[in-house]
Amino acid sequence: MEVASFLARHAPFDAMEPDRLDELAGRVKTEQFPAGTVMLQQSGEPSRFLYIMRHGSAEILDDGHLVDLIGEGEVFGAWSLLGGFGPTATVRAHDDTTCFLIEPDDAKEVLGTSKGMTFVVSSLRRGLVDTSRGRDTAAADRYRKVSSLVRRPAVTCEAATTVAEAAELMAREHVSSLLIPRDGGLGIFTDRDLRTRIVGARRSLETPVGDVMTFPASAASEDAMAGEVLLLMLDQGFHHAPIVDASGGPIGIVTDTDLLGLGKSTPFALKSSIERAADRDAAVHAARGLPDVVCSLVDVGTDPVDVGHIVGFTIDALTRHLISLAIERLGAPPVPWAWLALGSAGRQEQALHTDQDHALAYDLQGRPREEVDPYFAEFAEFVTAGLEDAGIPRCNGDAMAANSALRKSIEGWTDAYKGWMTDPGVEGSVLLSIVFDYRRVMGPLDAERPLDELLRSCKLYPNFLRHLSRRALEEKPPTGFFKDLVVEAKGQQAGRLDIKHKGITIVGNLARAASIRAGLTEKRTIGRLRAAAGVGAIDEETRAELEEAFRFLWGVRLKHHVARVRAGKSPDDFVDPSELGPLTRQALKEAFKVIARAQKGLESALSFQLR
Repeated sequence: MEVASFLARHAPFDAMEPDRLDELAGRVKTEQFPAGTVMLQQSGEPSRFLYIMRHGSAEILDDGHLVDLIGEGEVFGAWSLLGGFGPTATVRAHDDTTCFLIEPDDAKEVLGTSKGMTFVVSSLRRGLVDTSRGRDTAAADRYRKVSSLVRRPAVTCEAATTVAEAAELMAREHVSSLLIPRDGGLGIFTDRDLRTRIVGARRSLETPVGDVMTFPASAASEDAMAGEVLLLMLDQGFHHAPIVDASGGPIGIVTDTDLLGLGKSTPFALKSSIERAADRDAAVHAARGLPDVVCSLVDVGTDPVDVGHIVGFTIDALTRHLISLAIERLGAPPVPWAWLALGSAGRQEQALHTDQDHALAYDLQGRPREEVDPYFAEFAEFVTAGLEDAGIPRCNGDAMAANSALRKSIEGWTDAYKGWMTDPGVEGSVLLSIVFDYRRVMGPLDAERPLDELLRSCKLYPNFLRHLSRRALEEKPPTGFFKDLVVEAKGQQAGRLDIKHKGITIVGNLARAASIRAGLTEKRTIGRLRAAAGVGAIDEETRAELEEAFRFLWGVRLKHHVARVRAGKSPDDFVDPSELGPLTRQALKEAFKVIARAQKGLESALSFQLR
């Protein structure tokens, strides 16, 4: 019973039925290892068991260098056992250690389950077995609680404090910002506010700080991960984040430099360079630094999905700056408008191999389209050409605001969406993975609200929902393996695997179908999976599996992009399996099996609905 109860507390055994777990526990061996004993030898004999740490701790060594220390409940030996190859690292008892040993047949049964597949894929993604680069402090810092980065208690003042007094307080305390409690919330006043809102605007130093502070400040919980706060700051364009406790009380402030520094290859520095660019050429030149930033982020082990979001934030920054330059050149827009990002840009899931997908909406205010659209045609071409010059090619399918069909009045867009939802037809089918992932990047017109209202009414369009589901089933992951993975049989990409369309896109289609079917308006893939699971549209197990597979496949994709950039080649999404290690190939198999199982579940549900 002691073995069974212990295993039941740890993944992947916690998903096993009690009777099956009791049977397994009866066959588990127990072995003790004195401190210093090598349990697995790097590049040595394949592991003969699946090991679970019961007591003590063990060192993970890569070429003799300590890269990790594991303890109670952690598992090792899985990949060596499954693949039949030598361990990728040495595992040595740090102190007197006791392990449970599971025989190969039992181990493969456990790891072959749904929960087991998720476990082994996630273990590789987190680097527990891929120790080729060891542990990087920057990567580990991303998962720290942001409160651990707070260097000192917050410095506060009253809203009635004058700017002169606030500046004196900031200088005396050697801080670049102050928090101002007011109306149950927090305001923030920064050195940048002092420069732009007081000195630049020639306002009096006797101005109350409450008149020029930012309120409410975008605060983060003390339990948030540092990486989450980093993304929030990049997305919203601020450089200081108040950290608050459970009651909303201020703990302190973290800055962009606390989270990532301001070296030349960081997303903050790149975004700042784009925003400060004096003209179009300077903005385009600055944006061409994006590959260097992505390479740096991948090197330090940044969550691959977060890298995709950061690429999206950066392209947004360039888009907004080009829009501002277009307005300077062309004059004020004749009517309210909105620039919409579509597809992967709308989801902010972009990599180094990406293209443009966008549209324009405007409020005609009773004016004829022929009078308004010529301005926006020139406007859109200016922005599209600037993005192209920055290395983001035009969409092959012409899904861009420079195409007159992608510039409509807001009424025109709602009519188009209603038409696609009533009868997708050929056009709707082609645009499905693009137009239903939309997001306003810039502009005073709230174009998202009416479109979101349509999505919430999706149950009125059953044919559309079935079409969404069928689209999620059209492409199949490569589960019929030959020499490890199914690859392109002929043509320019012969012998390579399309990691995007054979994996990442399928997860995105499954997430979109589940989310919209539930009347949800979330746009990002992982957000859609979580929201759908939250309302019971998909089960939690499927959500966890697909999320882990999605992150892993994104990681493979980004590493491939980085390798091609460093080799002086253009990034693409065709991966040569022979260039991957055996662990990555095995993990790809498991990720594709997860996707195939999710598709099978959707197919069964769809068949039931059509009876």
